[in-house]
Amino acid sequence: MLDHEWYCDRTQAEIAAMAAVISGTDPAAPVPTCPEWNVARLIKHTGLVHRWVTEMVSSRAAAPVDRQTLDIGLPTSEASYPRWLADGAAPLVTALRSAGPDAAVWSWGASPSSGFWARRMLHETTVHRADAQLAAGVEPAFDPVAAADGIDEFLAFLPALPRFGERLGSLPAGQSVHLHATDSDGEWLIRFADGTMTSSRGHEKATAAVRGPVGLLLLFVYGRIAGSDPRLAVFGDAALLDAWQEKAAL
Repeated sequence: MLDHEWYCDRTQAEIAAMAAVISGTDPAAPVPTCPEWNVARLIKHTGLVHRWVTEMVSSRAAAPVDRQTLDIGLPTSEASYPRWLADGAAPLVTALRSAGPDAAVWSWGASPSSGFWARRMLHETTVHRADAQLAAGVEPAFDPVAAADGIDEFLAFLPALPRFGERLGSLPAGQSVHLHATDSDGEWLIRFADGTMTSSRGHEKATAAVRGPVGLLLLFVYGRIAGSDPRLAVFGDAALLDAWQEKAAL
């Protein structure tokens, strides 16, 4: 069951998995799915986000905490970054568990709560764990239930991010994208109309469609792999998929 404890448990496991893969990876190695980033920057970004959310949930922040004010304890040596990332797991998960799912905490989503952040931290960490694995030459694996929930969460929170509203609104009105998981129960329809993007679960004919394993669909919606990836099957207007990825890229 995808409850608050499940998100906390999975987040802790994903942080441990990411720390394990980066412990044997050159900090200067490029991250192919995050252009202009190397492994050290990926670790720093992920660990900073974990500590930022820990502070917000612990303090029940009513407004976003300025990340520049945080003392994140970043080591001077990049060789110590993997341990630093791993050390952030316990404070984060402890804060989330202590708060429970319903504590009021600022967020940009429709549900400004600690529960929002438990879910967000799972999927944030999962995608960056995959980034780290791809930098290390390891093919990422995904739990299908978690990956499907990651797609649900991404499609729900993306339009609420202020910097993405205008970009998504520029996509061609009346067109749509269908995602179809081939290894689990998961289908999504993304619609563009009236300067907005909406999404829903279900099967429906669309301008463009992408079929593939749900873990690859998660990487697709996050812009980590293109529709042209041979492991995906694309139908309809492939140019719309390229436009969607350009506008939705995080």
